[in-house]
Amino acid sequence: MTDVHVAVAELLMDIERELRVLQLWDDELPPADALASTQPFAVDTLNFPQWLQFIFIERMYFLVDQRSQLPNSCGIAPMAEQYFAVLQLNSTPLISHLQKMDDLLTHV
Repeated sequence: MTDVHVAVAELLMDIERELRVLQLWDDELPPADALASTQPFAVDTLNFPQWLQFIFIERMYFLVDQRSQLPNSCGIAPMAEQYFAVLQLNSTPLISHLQKMDDLLTHV
């Protein structure tokens, strides 16, 4: 496993932890059709935290576990900033972790 894969795995754990702290971690998997969305961030079927949990985190863990090539660009933090701007949650740590992920993957 490369250093980048290790760093991605660590950031994924940080993101999961922050979703749990914010009580945005779901115990139930959304319906299969919701996960099959072709829209960016699955905006038509999932909210942003669900997309993070059930699509982004899952896919990234799979790539890390398989030691597969990681995406060479990422831009999740701006979406998170937009999503959380209207909520009364301390999302700053989560957005910070997402920005680190964006930076790490964009500069691989």
